Amino acid sequence: MSARQNAPKLLVVEDDPGLRKQLKWSFEGFEVVTAEDREGAVAAVRRHEPAVVTLDLGLPPDPGGVSEGMKAIGEILRIAPHTKIIVITGNDARDAAVRAVAEGAYDFYQKPVEVETLRLTVERALRLHELELENVRLQRQARPALEGIVAASPQMTKVCRLIEKVAPTSATVLLLGESGTGKEILARALHELSGREGRLVAINCAAIPETLLESELFGYEKGAFTGATRSTPGKIECADGGTLFLDEVGDLPLALQAKLLRFLQERTVERLGSRREIPVDVRVVCATNQPLEDLIAEGRFREDLYYRINEIEVRIPPLRERAGDAVLLARAFIERHGREAGRRVTGLTPEAAAAIDAWHWPGNVRELENRIRRAVILAEHTRLTPEDLELPVPDEESAPLNLRRIREEAERKAVLHALARAEGRVQRAAELLGITRPTLYALMARLGIQPPRGGNGEPQEAAEAAHAAGRE
Repeated sequence: MSARQNAPKLLVVEDDPGLRKQLKWSFEGFEVVTAEDREGAVAAVRRHEPAVVTLDLGLPPDPGGVSEGMKAIGEILRIAPHTKIIVITGNDARDAAVRAVAEGAYDFYQKPVEVETLRLTVERALRLHELELENVRLQRQARPALEGIVAASPQMTKVCRLIEKVAPTSATVLLLGESGTGKEILARALHELSGREGRLVAINCAAIPETLLESELFGYEKGAFTGATRSTPGKIECADGGTLFLDEVGDLPLALQAKLLRFLQERTVERLGSRREIPVDVRVVCATNQPLEDLIAEGRFREDLYYRINEIEVRIPPLRERAGDAVLLARAFIERHGREAGRRVTGLTPEAAAAIDAWHWPGNVRELENRIRRAVILAEHTRLTPEDLELPVPDEESAPLNLRRIREEAERKAVLHALARAEGRVQRAAELLGITRPTLYALMARLGIQPPRGGNGEPQEAAEAAHAAGRE
């Protein structure tokens, strides 16, 4: 009974009683449930959550057409997007079967039914279903716990852990990274984790004319200049008790750099047209995509200000250096923008995932999100293709399309991420992955991952044991 309950579930949707009975008893190793029409199929999917569905397109009340079968595909995938649907159709309905695949069906099979051949197709669909669920599990396990951040690469995991450590302090943080890498999202995460009761106030130093930037930052008194009809606090005052985020700080004019330095030293501001010093309690986070050391050498950025804003430096890697993160982000963007646009886009084709992995992403995360948003709106099918994303299809050699290579890549990313989160401690990494330490060592050996080394060159576990013995 227990083995039967653990067997994968197959739903057979067929209006012919004889064929339905034949298929029910032809799939040893499966728990087979049946339905004879669209309503029954949808109810069975809700109740049993089958991994695979075989679906006759000609269902009552339209057994001679395909309308009921097509509706069933859409309803099933809305309930269970990872379910693999194998369409069964007559020889004269090949075009309808191809259209069904375009609507999200996994594959099609033409009558007359040869059970052994159909079984191979079902087993292949089951393996893909299991792989997709495993990938989802690994992605959820690997995702850093920072609001708004979707990542699994060791590089971004390190950044997230640094943000978590720095957030509760009052240290000024400098975020360095190319345009589009997510500096503002990290600044927002840093503020959320800081525990400060005030709000995050952001200002883009490159987007405001120099003549207005000083009054935007420091505020002004009534009559300070033409048009100043009332006293107005600046962004720094508005961030009192919270966080001030200065984006593109490298574009700050030299005159304002001196005034910002004084604020950072004194923690008081003077509005334009006033000599009154106003104390402000604010955490400052700065960001830039420019090399500030070069600007200092050119005389365009004050060295003393650089050291004042750079108490903690966080370098954000470009997307091309974050192995596996592009596909993770793409799936998150598909879910978000599909929901916003009311489009039923369920994911990526294998070719699209390979194209995303292979692209160099000069515009980083911002470019990826823009491509996904456009593709979700314009796509004709339920899964995005490289053509939808306007990306070149990578060479076949670089696209890991077989199940073994995909599984190995998913395992490699999960193991590397677990080791990064566990700071090299194999026992802790094994606990994070839900496996034993010997199993993890065997997995690392198979994947060619070297055990982490301690400071003296010993394996990390041996180093930890020696350190513990020394304390005793």
